[in-house]
Amino acid sequence: MSEYRIEHDSMGDVRVAAQAYYGAQTQRAVENFPISGWPLPPALIRGIGLVKYACATANRDLGLLGNASRSPLDEKQIGSLLTACQEVAEGKWDCEFPVDVFQTGSGTSSNMNANEVISNRAIELSGGDRFAREKSIHPNDHVNMGQSTNDTFPTAIHVAVATEIDRVLVPALERFKTVLETKAECWDDIVKIGRTHLADGTPIRLGQEVSGLAHQLKASVLRAKRAIEAICELPVGGTAVGTGINTHPEFGRRVAEVLANQTGLPLIEAENHFEANAQRDGLVECHGQLRAIAVTLFNLTNNIRWLSSGPRCGFQELQLPTRQPGSSIMPGKVNPVMCESAMQVAARVMGNDQAIAVSGAAGGNFQLNIMMPMMGQTTLESVSLLASVCNAFVDFCAEEMEANTKACEDAVEKSLSLVTSLNPYIGYEKAAALAKEAFRTGKTIRELCTEQDVLPPQDLEKALNPLRMTSPQAEAT
Repeated sequence: MSEYRIEHDSMGDVRVAAQAYYGAQTQRAVENFPISGWPLPPALIRGIGLVKYACATANRDLGLLGNASRSPLDEKQIGSLLTACQEVAEGKWDCEFPVDVFQTGSGTSSNMNANEVISNRAIELSGGDRFAREKSIHPNDHVNMGQSTNDTFPTAIHVAVATEIDRVLVPALERFKTVLETKAECWDDIVKIGRTHLADGTPIRLGQEVSGLAHQLKASVLRAKRAIEAICELPVGGTAVGTGINTHPEFGRRVAEVLANQTGLPLIEAENHFEANAQRDGLVECHGQLRAIAVTLFNLTNNIRWLSSGPRCGFQELQLPTRQPGSSIMPGKVNPVMCESAMQVAARVMGNDQAIAVSGAAGGNFQLNIMMPMMGQTTLESVSLLASVCNAFVDFCAEEMEANTKACEDAVEKSLSLVTSLNPYIGYEKAAALAKEAFRTGKTIRELCTEQDVLPPQDLEKALNPLRMTSPQAEAT
């Protein structure tokens, strides 16, 4: 058997790998874009499959496939077309999508890649010859019916990104939040020193501090859901430039309804197809929410890194599980590796956001944004990285981290900021003088106040009770 076969498109004949399901236009793109070696991410290929299935369903229901002016399809062929689309959506043909991410800016090469694979697979399923020169189920006339790359490719990006945020990122963030909420509840009676400006502050309960971290993740869940909302309008139905040329007036609405039913997401036809085709502002907004989640993740895991610093010369108020040796030269050293992994992911996502912003601003000229394949790949990368590192952090760090109660309590007693609670009794100036003297002599505030009879013992014990300082509002009521 020959290693190659000859496929034909509007530009002529092309040699294609003998058993490949893709055809001439895909092969041209493979040869034209030897750039990164990165094919489209599987999530985006599945998004394309979902969109093609929805488009074929709409065309079937509108009676267009069976009455196509060029080679109408019979029921078996239409069924085969729908099955082929489903198979792409299920990831069965990911290996048939070799086109580089850095390709034509509209994604035409990948759209035609999908059209060719679906066409040849549908022909095969219907009992035809997929190697025939004339395609009984044509990649343009049937698979791409009523569509342009300019509206279907961004629709596939929106569907893929929204689905992945809903499927992997939201659950990962909620899981992380739940773990920290549980830790906060368990540690609510442990008093430690608070810190502002990296300097000692007044006491706080460890549970209170961790509850703040958990709330950051609660807010991140809401941001992830807002990221989905930003891309729920779908460009499909606008075809080439937003006018809807060569498509049925109901096509966009019907496709959006099928996609909403398939994904369970509130996907709708775009209100204005001229904006929807030309600009990717919704995707920019979507990734902006991902950037905010990344900022939270960096801050949160960096705080955990600081709180676990030591073990003897740092704070060591949290003890993290030992995952691996930390040094090739210092025996016994253990590093907060999961924190560092998360911080690197967050930095990458923040960098990705700059690429998305530039692409949205500079790429949307007149009726088309020409940065879409990169924008889709980059956004999906951010979603995947954030979800994966949240799950890894929970599995290998958060669930097993423990409180170091003794380190927390010792730091409170040594803190000069305990003097703050004496303000109502002796005033700010005298309290400041006590703090300075305690620092100069190396004594604790409690020791100094006892020596100088600053307050009667009962009042002093009440004023310097660290637990009382963590809930002054409750004390007042």
